[in-house]
Amino acid sequence: MLASLKNKETYSRYFASLKFSLYCITHPLDGFWDLTHEKRGSIAAANTILFLTLLVRILKLAYTGPLFLAVYWEGINIFMYLASVLFPLVLWCLGNWGLTTLFDGKGTLKQVYMATCYALTPYPVVQFPMIILSNMLTVEEAEFYFVLGQISMLWVGILILTAMMEIHEYKMSKTILFTIATLFAMMVMIFILLLFFSMISQGVSYFVSLFREIMFRM
Repeated sequence: MLASLKNKETYSRYFASLKFSLYCITHPLDGFWDLTHEKRGSIAAANTILFLTLLVRILKLAYTGPLFLAVYWEGINIFMYLASVLFPLVLWCLGNWGLTTLFDGKGTLKQVYMATCYALTPYPVVQFPMIILSNMLTVEEAEFYFVLGQISMLWVGILILTAMMEIHEYKMSKTILFTIATLFAMMVMIFILLLFFSMISQGVSYFVSLFREIMFRM
C-alpha cells in the first residue's frame, strides 16, 4: 500500500514537472526561475523533452511531405543524425557550466542541462503539427510552413538565453556575452577532441604497422 502511494506521488511529481515545461515556454522569466530555485523541474521531465525532440526529428525525416523535405535514406546515418543534437547539447552544458562557474554563475551542471532541455520544448510542440501540415499544404502555402519552422527555432534560442539568465542570475547583457563565450568554448572542445582522436588514430596505425613488420620478419 505504501509502495503504491509512493509510486503515485512519484508519477504525480513527474507529470507536474513535465507539464511545467509549457509554463516555462510561455512565462520564461518566472518559469525558469521557479524551475531551478523552486525545484519545479526534474531531470526525468528534461530527459523526456529531449527524447521527444529526438523522436520528432526522426518523424520529420520519415513523414514530412516530399514537397518540403526530400530524404535520401541511403545517405543518412540515424545515429549521426541524433548525435547532431546530443553532441552539441553535451558541449553546450559543459562549456556553459565551466565558464559561468568561474564568473559567479549560480547554476550547476544539472541545472544547465535541465533548463536547456526545458527550453527545447517548442521544438516538438511546433514541429510535430508541422509534419502533419506538410502533407496538407500546397506550394503556394509553403511560406507558412517555413515561417513556422523558423519561429520554433527562434523561440528555442530565446528560451535558452532566458534560462541561462535566470539560473545563473545574470543580466541579459552578461548572458549574451557568456553565450558567445560558450559557443567559442564548444569550438575549442571540438578542436581538442579532433586532435585527440587524430593522435589516437596515428598511434594505433603506428603500432599496427609495427606489428605487421614484426610478423613479416618472423
